[in-house]
Amino acid sequence: MKTTQLLNYERDRWIAGSGQLTELPSAIDGSPVATAGSGGLDFGAMLKHAREVGGPALRKMSFHERAWMLKGLGLAIMERKEELYALNPLTGATRKDGWIDIEGGAMTLLSFSSKGRRELPDAHVLLDGQIEPLSKTGSFVGQHIYTTMQGAAVHINAFNFPVWGMLEKLGPTLLAGMPAIVKPASSTSFLTEAAFRIMIDTGLLPDGAVQLIVGGVGDLFDHLGGQDVVSFTGSAATASKLKSHPTVLRESVKFVAEQDSLNASVLGPDAAPGTPEFDLFVKEVVSEMTVKAGQKCTAIRRALVPAAHLDAVERAMDERLRATTVGDPREDSSRMGGLVSCSQRDDVKSQLKKLVDAGARIVSGDPDAAVGPEGGAFMQPILLRADDPWHAAAVHDVEAFGPVSTIMPYRDMADAIALANRGMGSLALSLFTHDEAAARDFIQGAAAFHGRMLVINRDNAKESTGHGSPLPVLVHGGPGRAGGSEEMGGIRGVKHYMQRTAIQSTPAMIAAISEQYIPGAPKHFLTDVHPFRKTMSELAVGDTWRTDSRTVTIADIEHFAEFTGDTFYAHMNEEAAKASPIFEGRVAHGYLILSFAAGLFVDPDPGPVLANTGLENLRFLTPLYPGDAMRVELTVRSKSLKSEETGVVRWAVEIFNQKDELVATYDLLTENLP
Repeated sequence: MKTTQLLNYERDRWIAGSGQLTELPSAIDGSPVATAGSGGLDFGAMLKHAREVGGPALRKMSFHERAWMLKGLGLAIMERKEELYALNPLTGATRKDGWIDIEGGAMTLLSFSSKGRRELPDAHVLLDGQIEPLSKTGSFVGQHIYTTMQGAAVHINAFNFPVWGMLEKLGPTLLAGMPAIVKPASSTSFLTEAAFRIMIDTGLLPDGAVQLIVGGVGDLFDHLGGQDVVSFTGSAATASKLKSHPTVLRESVKFVAEQDSLNASVLGPDAAPGTPEFDLFVKEVVSEMTVKAGQKCTAIRRALVPAAHLDAVERAMDERLRATTVGDPREDSSRMGGLVSCSQRDDVKSQLKKLVDAGARIVSGDPDAAVGPEGGAFMQPILLRADDPWHAAAVHDVEAFGPVSTIMPYRDMADAIALANRGMGSLALSLFTHDEAAARDFIQGAAAFHGRMLVINRDNAKESTGHGSPLPVLVHGGPGRAGGSEEMGGIRGVKHYMQRTAIQSTPAMIAAISEQYIPGAPKHFLTDVHPFRKTMSELAVGDTWRTDSRTVTIADIEHFAEFTGDTFYAHMNEEAAKASPIFEGRVAHGYLILSFAAGLFVDPDPGPVLANTGLENLRFLTPLYPGDAMRVELTVRSKSLKSEETGVVRWAVEIFNQKDELVATYDLLTENLP
């Protein structure tokens, strides 16, 4: 059978690498799947193309246009997923493993698309925080903003998730408006290349937005600059080598690292045998050992157990592990597939030997047992036990990146916290307990050492995503040994590819720069058509509706108090109100003011405004006394397209009294027709 040569995607063309090629073997039987190489590529030209062609094209698009692009890419992966599932077993993964990688990757793109349309403005600049007054009259203010960096993102991905690993980085990168050069791990790059082709075939990506290297990176790092970002997933040794590259240091290249992590799972002191939490813990640790053959950066390497329950945990886990069928991932009967390659299996065995030499002992599984098809990268899941985890230091320092985990005892909660933190920084930790006090003490004592922590019990287990599932809406990363960086985390991940800048100028200038209304900026007062009669596309940022005034009477205040039951003294007792250091007498309820404000600016008839979906940033600034008049100025602050059918308009609501003093301010959110 002729072996396929994978192609690089360089400067918007598919190109075969020249020179020596690397043969990529099947994890099932070792037969060749493809060859790959990047010889002959001009890496400096690739970066130049990304910066000068891809970057400007992406930055020309608004956040919403880029979000819609991500949706199209995610849907394309889903529509052609069976092409990827056909290649998936060759990486050693079962179909269940592949679902996490392939469909999980597509859903990550869809999640970033949704968050981009809901949480980002239909603009090119992202505001960070509130405006900062810098002068007495308000003519000089400060505002932090995020703008897209004008370099290229270099994504260096690991072998274990060839699709998800690429897409979880591309989602926030492309949403931020930055072009990317993707470099997958060679051993599974055939699956990455197939998914990459699907995205290119959509025609949705502008020229220069993405490029692909299926081989070494050559002198790519020599051409990096201060506007570029490197996002790396892999070993700490490789990360250290890349981070210390002279160009990275000289140019202060932003480096995002997700590396070695000896994640832990802890059985709470209350979770004795027979409790739901005990059974959930055993099931989860075994699952993390066997899904993707334990080749997950979040997999549980250390299982911490109350000393009194260690034997019971060992027996329960051994029973489950013995029932795990290891074999050809194409077979439905196989509960666990193979490792990605025979060389990776051999590396796991060598790391396993270090753990045994340090004092841990194998209590379930045989690393040398013959399992799976001949020539394949298969091994049984291995459970170790370290009875003295403080002296068997290797269990906290050595990661066998495969179906290997170590159970160990702890004496009390302080000991459990210390052992968990001995990992010196991890991506994920799970705690199985139904004791809220135990959870509080543990999380407060260990959170600084972990990027994500799950407290799982009988109340949330059915809906829990489990220990090892990174989610696009939550940060993925960890301190210390885990790399000290973050990925994803919703819009937080987008900001890794943007520069925060403090802008100082007039409100009008900052509003023009950000394409969003800020307090003090010019308003366009509408006089003919109420803004609630306009669709989102017909509304412009800065459009303002000024209402008539309404005088608030003592009868209004007393009726509101009687109707709502809010008889707080400041509204009902003149003498007590005057005695307050805040008020000069009885005042209108804050919620009465909000209710009257709505009555002043709401247009009641059916129209493009579908619903009030909430208010944010409410502040009451000046008391409103009986006899005072109030009016409202309702201004379009920003717009966000939620879906093809609806969007969200953010209105700046300012309530004034008869002296033009600000009584209250808040942001009103309405769902509108686009």
